Amino acid sequence: MVIKVFVATSSGSTAIKKKQQEVVGFLEANKIDFQQMDIAGDEDNRKWMRENVPGEKKPQNGIPLPPQIFNEERYCGDFESFFSAKEENIIYSFLGLAPPPGTKETEKSDAMDGTEAQTEDKADEGAHEEAQSAQSESEDQQEEEEKQEEGEEKEDGEEKDKVEEQEES
Repeated sequence: MVIKVFVATSSGSTAIKKKQQEVVGFLEANKIDFQQMDIAGDEDNRKWMRENVPGEKKPQNGIPLPPQIFNEERYCGDFESFFSAKEENIIYSFLGLAPPPGTKETEKSDAMDGTEAQTEDKADEGAHEEAQSAQSESEDQQEEEEKQEEGEEKEDGEEKDKVEEQEES
């Protein structure tokens, strides 16, 4: 699968140039294979891009501006959707590619696969911790009650001793 980035190499807009540079620079930095398709110098590329951008993704004037990103024939998105995917660390999904091992996106998909099992494990742990907590609370209450009883017994015993001493004198 080849990622195709439609760009205008002779664009007069600095905003478009910056967006194109950001997309191309990111793909190069991450060693993602892609082809730049120039729409300024090649009428066929311009025509193909305009025909293959979905209607809901076209601006009000109907002419999509570069950069536009495709995976072979499948439309991936424009700069805004690329930027969002990059920010959310889901760029490989956005491009329709399998994320390489060790990337955040791989970790996210692995985490999503194990979410149900983790949720069950956490529920089990939570129930176990609650049972332990309840047990230790009841043990603490028992100890407290025993201490109070011992204290009351001591007080009773001391009072008896005082009464006996007073009676003896």
